[in-house]
Amino acid sequence: MLALTALSAIIAPFIFLVLLRLSAIKGMFFSAIIVILLSFTVWGVGGNVILASILQGTHKALTILLILFGAIVLLETLRGTGAVTRINQGFRDISRDMRVQVVIVAFLFGSLIEGAAGFGTPAVVTGPLLVALGFTPMAAAALALIADSSAVSFGAVGTPVQVGLSNVPGADLTFFQTIGVKITWIDLLGATFIPFILVVVLTLFFGKGKGMKASFPLFRWALLVGLTYSVSALLYATFFGHEFVSILASLTGLAVATITAKRGVFLPEKEWKEALQEDFVEDEEAPSMSLLTAWAPYLVVVVLLLITRIITPIKQFTLNNLDLSYERIMGFDEISSGWQVLYSPGTVLVLAALVALILQKKSFSTFTTASVKALGSIKSAGVALLFTLALVQVFTNSGINGNDLVSMPQYIAKSLAGGFGSMWIVVAPYLGELGSFITGSATVSNLTFAPVQHSIATQTGMNSDIVLAVQVMGASAGNMICVHNVVAASAVVGLAGKEGDIIRTTLGPALLYGALAGLGGFILLML
Repeated sequence: MLALTALSAIIAPFIFLVLLRLSAIKGMFFSAIIVILLSFTVWGVGGNVILASILQGTHKALTILLILFGAIVLLETLRGTGAVTRINQGFRDISRDMRVQVVIVAFLFGSLIEGAAGFGTPAVVTGPLLVALGFTPMAAAALALIADSSAVSFGAVGTPVQVGLSNVPGADLTFFQTIGVKITWIDLLGATFIPFILVVVLTLFFGKGKGMKASFPLFRWALLVGLTYSVSALLYATFFGHEFVSILASLTGLAVATITAKRGVFLPEKEWKEALQEDFVEDEEAPSMSLLTAWAPYLVVVVLLLITRIITPIKQFTLNNLDLSYERIMGFDEISSGWQVLYSPGTVLVLAALVALILQKKSFSTFTTASVKALGSIKSAGVALLFTLALVQVFTNSGINGNDLVSMPQYIAKSLAGGFGSMWIVVAPYLGELGSFITGSATVSNLTFAPVQHSIATQTGMNSDIVLAVQVMGASAGNMICVHNVVAASAVVGLAGKEGDIIRTTLGPALLYGALAGLGGFILLML
């Protein structure tokens, strides 16, 4: 019964969202009820702990909604100023082939946003951009989530490594840099093939022919872009450390992808546009705005995110002012929720929208109209997030119980480890994915499971650095399927209620990426 209770946080959402195809609101409501009842009756979690966890989840939902609001208000503001039209013209000038566009927008631009912001921001930024390019909303949401994978290991200026592994014995800066290099060695398998995986998913699930045949002409170009990203990531991790890997590797990849695509290197002559929305019409008007002016708000986003995370005085100011954190909820030291509003990517996105009005010479009414649309778009997502995060926090805090049991996540981890022994390296990434699927955060997955992974590696005689590296990579892959990321991605493209359909599309790539991480880790252990 203990095993079934611990696994209920995984089984229930899978049944309700994926098998029964319920909306996230209904599916996560039923899932949360089941997990809460089992945690109380079987695990011995007290009612006060459950209530504190629900309050914690509610507070965390607000922090995510600010990011969602910021992403949508920026996009709608740029629609109102005409910048989105100009940006799309710029992408079409590079290539009108949707297979090329998904790699450049979702993978490379998304990785740049991930490196600067993290916390689910890339998918809610790139998804709407893909819709504006003509991708169907379902394709845009699924592809944006799949693309936000390799870069997550070094997202938010290295947070999943530096913070996520901070509770591993002996963790220090040298340790973090060592793990970063190990990740990039192993990810030569995973990151190299992510661009082609995106192309395959696009043609297989969203093309008119619904087959893989249309993906093969893009193999050489996608492989070139993937290799550029993965090899440059390895070099940057080796020579500059773990903080800027995703940012620098994505910029390098963007340069190579843009140059080769404009020159047609390794690209077929025939453009592929079979995933376009019905009745979609490309805007062929002569541009009235420079491409730099159109892109300027997104450049502002990247710059503001970087300076608030790198320049110490500014970082301290944003962390210490307008702090709406909820500490020691109901008196529990272990149950808190941070919310430094000025440090939030959502605030940065809102500021960028206001800057856009100045740079693109539009009235404030453009922003207010965008804000109304954004608030309308996130209503359903807000309800779904409340139920999702209630489940997550009860599951995470289940170690505070009257039955003297470890937490449910630790129970699952130890049960799995006992069954695999020396072959743990191929399973380790999936523990990371499991953590992200439930908690919605690669960093939290690493904080939760990294000590367990380190202990397993020590007991089995495996290289703990390699095991921890595949944990981080698995946690990154979990971003593709974690419920609240899916809720957010579906909300910004107008697909609230279709979360189960999105997970069915992203589940295969998530499992494949975990397999590549495990294989890469196994090869590195053998060397």
